[in-house]
Amino acid sequence: MTIKVSIDASGGDHGIPVTIAAGIKALSVFQDLQLTFVGDQTTIQAEIKKHPSSRKISDRIQVVHATEVVLMNESPAIALRKKKNSSMRVAINLVKSNDVDACVSAGNTGALMAISRFVLKTIKGIDRPAIMGRMPTMTGHTHMLDLGANVDSSPEALLEFATMGSTAVEQTEDIKNPTIGLLNIGEEDIKGNDKIKKTSALLKASNLNYHGFVEGDDIYKGIVDLVVCDGFEGNIALKASEGVASMMGHYLKRAFTRNWATKIVALIATPVLKDFKSSLDPGKYNGASLLGLRGIVVKSHGGANVESFFVAISEAYLEANANIIDKISAQVSKELKNNE
Repeated sequence: MTIKVSIDASGGDHGIPVTIAAGIKALSVFQDLQLTFVGDQTTIQAEIKKHPSSRKISDRIQVVHATEVVLMNESPAIALRKKKNSSMRVAINLVKSNDVDACVSAGNTGALMAISRFVLKTIKGIDRPAIMGRMPTMTGHTHMLDLGANVDSSPEALLEFATMGSTAVEQTEDIKNPTIGLLNIGEEDIKGNDKIKKTSALLKASNLNYHGFVEGDDIYKGIVDLVVCDGFEGNIALKASEGVASMMGHYLKRAFTRNWATKIVALIATPVLKDFKSSLDPGKYNGASLLGLRGIVVKSHGGANVESFFVAISEAYLEANANIIDKISAQVSKELKNNE
């Protein structure tokens, strides 16, 4: 079976040079992958020719021309209503028309969500799509949603997030019946506001593998496979973790470059430092899924380099290969019947 993915080649901070290079790497890794690069055709084709290895895989590369680009600071409304031939919109349209199985973009998050929801619509039983991404932990990584698509989500919406996230994790990570934690200010049943308590009751009554409340520091302990929260809290947690990783790197660099003695210690510790940097590198966990849509859309970091954009393409490939849209639809339908 061939997996087909469209790439918003012009999206993100770095655009075509990064998306093309990452795409060519993905094609060399996944032999059953076919990519459609969307953007300025002349520029894309010229960039592809810069990579000698592309000649061997040219039969798995397509280019679709788009005359517009959604800017990173552009409002979702402008992108949706006035840029109907943007690389982002055309790439998503290819998912809608079933010409591809998934789409990847490093473009404007708000615009991507707005266009994806308008073009693809939501799965029956899902009111709001959510953004799910991976977070580093002491044991590897966990998954978390929502990371910013929704603010002030209802308990029913949080149950939907848990249902979608559980299915996606099970299918892409091969984790049977993944454990789910609800982000809260404490682990005790008395902690949290009414919304959190009601959400917990809904999760307990569901068929999901609900672990219970988890606190902010528990996210990084790897206690559960999936952390569920509102997009407001989720985005703050995500940005805070990236900030802490950056701060730790800053202080380590300053400590090891203080004088000649510390520089010698840094040289000796180079393998350890490289491993530390790799473990906390946000690019290693790139590729957030817009769950709840009737099509697969993966959001890459806007500033992604070649390696991290490759990770985002890999996520889209895994989701398409696992056919997660049908799996999520079936699980949501099951939960709806359970709640009747």
